Amino acid sequence: MTRNHTISRRRLLGAAGALAVGILPAACGGDGSDATPTRTGTADLVTGEILVFAASSLTDAFKELGAAFEDEHPGARARFNFASSSTLATQVNEGAPADIFASADLQQLKVVMDARNASEAQLFATNDLVVVTPTKGATVKTLADVAKPGVRLVLAGRDVPAGRYAREVLARASTLPGAIAADFATKALANLRSEEPNVRAVLTKVQLGEADAGFVYRTDAAAAGTQVGTVEIPAAFNVQAQYAIAVTRNGKNVTTAEAFVEFLFLPRGQKIMASHGFGAQ
Repeated sequence: MTRNHTISRRRLLGAAGALAVGILPAACGGDGSDATPTRTGTADLVTGEILVFAASSLTDAFKELGAAFEDEHPGARARFNFASSSTLATQVNEGAPADIFASADLQQLKVVMDARNASEAQLFATNDLVVVTPTKGATVKTLADVAKPGVRLVLAGRDVPAGRYAREVLARASTLPGAIAADFATKALANLRSEEPNVRAVLTKVQLGEADAGFVYRTDAAAAGTQVGTVEIPAAFNVQAQYAIAVTRNGKNVTTAEAFVEFLFLPRGQKIMASHGFGAQ
């Protein structure tokens, strides 16, 4: 199979190398044009259906990306399964017929690579966290407010990337120079009312007024628009989420799966991700 040279330049370490030193960022190729590079001998093979397992926070961006990919390749179809990255990693390792896995962190992608269900991965986007609040009667105005007695806090589960990132923010705001308070994380977690299966579920709880505050990705808050309020997290305490993608070994349509990943890195794909608020690697 002949593969496009831009993919080769972005290739990361295989599974064995990733176990030793971790996953490295991809170097984007291209000359700034929106045109798809010509594939030698493979253009007519980008057909059929692929199933993309993607983190919940990618829902809106990947739906648009999929439509654009199908527009570029009329013979191809992209279907999606959106859930938490931890759930998706488990499903892939249990043999789910995913062609691609796009994770909201490196850790869950590494789980799949450790099981030899993906041989390589590429970083493709970044994100960070904000606190969302109900649009009416919000009691949380600053990050420090999530530790006030009586605040109903909702987070994604500990194994979900958004939940892990949120807990890291709380820890950083308790220990780093300029910390809110040494016991800030302890008090904030004492307000925890539920742990949700994914970040979109956290957002929904806040939208419905069932929580006073929730930690979500900036892109999720942007997608909700005026349905939620947004409280910024000081940069010193915030974390950067790194999204990684890999073609899995469970899929049946490798050529089309690789073409989808390639499309993600082309200018048209990158513009779609940026329009939804994701940062570039």
